[in-house]
Amino acid sequence: METLLQSLLLGGLYGLFALGQALIFGVMRLTNTAHGDFIIMGAFIAFALTALGISPWFALLVTLPITWLIGYAVQTVVLNGTLGKDPLPSLVVTFGLSIVIQNLLLELNSADPRSIPTHGFNTLSWAITDHLAIGILPLLIFGIAIAATAGLQWLFRTTALGRSFRAVSDDREIAELMGLNARKVFAQATALAFALIGLAGALQGMRTTIAPTDGPMLLLFAFEAVIIGGMGSFWGTLLGAMLLGITQQVVFRIDPGWGIWGGHIMFLLILMVRPEGLFPKTRG
Repeated sequence: METLLQSLLLGGLYGLFALGQALIFGVMRLTNTAHGDFIIMGAFIAFALTALGISPWFALLVTLPITWLIGYAVQTVVLNGTLGKDPLPSLVVTFGLSIVIQNLLLELNSADPRSIPTHGFNTLSWAITDHLAIGILPLLIFGIAIAATAGLQWLFRTTALGRSFRAVSDDREIAELMGLNARKVFAQATALAFALIGLAGALQGMRTTIAPTDGPMLLLFAFEAVIIGGMGSFWGTLLGAMLLGITQQVVFRIDPGWGIWGGHIMFLLILMVRPEGLFPKTRG
C-alpha cells in the first residue's frame, strides 16, 4: 500500500512535468527538447525570489506570470519561425535553447544543488494508520496535477481560446482563413504551457534539490509520460505519468539501483506494443 501511494504521488509530479509538453505538442506538433531545462529554470526563478525574502508560496505565484511571459516571448521571437512540416528546425533550435539555459543557470548559480525553503512544510506528513503516512507536499502536488489536467481539458472543450487551439492544430490554413492569427494562438498556447512549466519547476524545487543540469532527466520523464499516455491526451498524459511512477517505485522496492531503468524499460515495451500510446486522444 505504501509503494502504491508513493507511486501515485510521484506520478502526479511527473504529470505536471508532462502537461506543458503535451500542450505544446498537441497544438503545434512541436517537440520541445529544452522542456526539462525550462522546468529547472522555473525552479531557479522561484528560488531566486525566495532568496529576496519572499515566502515560497508567494514566489510560486509570482513565478507563473514570469514564465508565462517567457513562453510568449520564446514562441513569438524564436519558435514561430521554425514551425512547418519539417520537424528538424524546431528540434535543433530547442536543443540549442537547452544548452544555453543550462550554461546560463550554471553561470548564475554554480553547479551546487539548491532547494526552495518551505520552512518545514516539505517534511510534514499525514498519518493514515500507525504504519502508513504520506507527505503533505506530495499530496498537494498530486491534487494540483489533477486540477491542472481537468482545467486544460475544460479549456480545450468549452472556451473560445481552447477552440482556437484546436482549430490551428487541426488545420492551420483553414483556421487563418477564418480569421485566426495562428502565430498569436501558438504564442498563447506556449505561454500557458510555460506557466505550467513554472508551476512544475517551483514545486520540484520545494520537493527536492535542483541543479542546473537536471533538465535532461526531467525531459525524459515528461516525454515518456506523454508517449505512454498518447499524444494530445491530457488525461492520458497524467495516467501515463502515474504508470511511470508506479513502475519506478515497484522496481525501486525490489532494487534501489534499478528504479529509473525499470521505468525506461516499461516505456520501451509500451512503445513496441502500442506506439500510439495507451490513450491517443482524450474525449469527453
